[in-house]
Amino acid sequence: MFRMKSVLLGGVVALAFSLPALAQSAADLGKTLTPMGAIKAGNADGSIPEWTGGLTTPPANWKQGTIEVDPFPQDKVLFTITGANMAQYEDKLPEGLKALLKRYPDYKMNVYQTRRTAALPQRIYDETIANASRAKLADGGNGVEGAKEGVPFPVPKEGVEAVWNHLLRYRGEAATVRRVGQANPQVNGSYTLIMLEEKVKYLYQAPGGTRNNTSLYFLQEVVSPARLAGEILLVHETINQVKEPRSAWTYNPGQRRVRRAPNVAYDNPGTASDGLRTTDNFDVYSGAPDRYEWKLVGRQEMYVPYNSYKLHSADTRYDDIIKPGHINQDLARYELHRVWVVEATLRQGTSHIYAKRRFYIDEDSWQILVADHLDARGEMWRVGETHPVQYYSANVFWSTLDTLYDLQSGRYTLIGLDNQEPPYKFDASLTDADFSPDSLRRAGVR
Repeated sequence: MFRMKSVLLGGVVALAFSLPALAQSAADLGKTLTPMGAIKAGNADGSIPEWTGGLTTPPANWKQGTIEVDPFPQDKVLFTITGANMAQYEDKLPEGLKALLKRYPDYKMNVYQTRRTAALPQRIYDETIANASRAKLADGGNGVEGAKEGVPFPVPKEGVEAVWNHLLRYRGEAATVRRVGQANPQVNGSYTLIMLEEKVKYLYQAPGGTRNNTSLYFLQEVVSPARLAGEILLVHETINQVKEPRSAWTYNPGQRRVRRAPNVAYDNPGTASDGLRTTDNFDVYSGAPDRYEWKLVGRQEMYVPYNSYKLHSADTRYDDIIKPGHINQDLARYELHRVWVVEATLRQGTSHIYAKRRFYIDEDSWQILVADHLDARGEMWRVGETHPVQYYSANVFWSTLDTLYDLQSGRYTLIGLDNQEPPYKFDASLTDADFSPDSLRRAGVR
């Protein structure tokens, strides 16, 4: 049993606000701030460069219709952070990563040159700038009004605004289809690969904006192993889930029936995760924010996972990635980036297995990169890492692999294994009818 007491955030707060003062208002977007609200300039010593538009040109050796190749194969490891030397980098390490370094003697962080690769379509930039002056929180932060297409709050003033930016960030033009693997390794590293086929239709992000209160449709089918194959989950994701809870249905091949699934929310167990993640751990954090009080701690320079093309490579096998205790850290890449630090404390009168959560959100993309999860005793329990890449084939910055480590059991779960699968299809033609309960029945009897 591994226990790590939570630390006071006084030092974190001081560091978060020790960055150079910068006027942050809607008028600065596209000027001193990027269209997404990031500080455009680099940092004082140049270890974080200026944002110049991100990675928009594919490498010359990449072929359309194939998985993305590493655009920086010449980059070398600058230094490696381990449990033995972590004190030298303590002020730039998320608390959860410190816990992993202490928990696993062979866990390490190979730090590379910082490359600000996040790049999105111009339409998203334009709508994000417009959202800065028209978006507002609804119902105590449980929803967003007046925003469309881009992130709603590029210049956040509250923690829940930064979280809404993650929830509504751009992940594709209209619909995405992907086939990915999930695994829940035992302590000794043995695992069963669970293959999932996922389809997502984005309503909020599509040209013209969201359809009423629904942000997206999500369909997930288990392809293998045989004992789980045929299970299907359908979700109609709402923005304000307090006003209108998400609608969800499941198809069970044994019963050959479609059922409503009202428990696909909050801290109910995630699909085929062996109890190692909650439903709202999907995509690092998803769903309604109403069970927490949200605090915007500030912006801070941190070593975080970034440009994880080795974990995305078609030359990497799943056995190369999945190891006892944690993934193969030789394949992970860390860089120094500015992140928004947001802390969530369980609201009085509500319940959740995580009493406190802390998120480290990329300023360039609003993708959560690291997540701390504390239990009711105030002890570090689970640590989430997102390993992102710029999908330069579609101007999408997104995860290639999500990991969630359980420090107490010594196990972890990971989702997004795509190395031996077809590349993501970001321009799929899917209709509303493809995401209806009737479509679930038809899919189940094929």
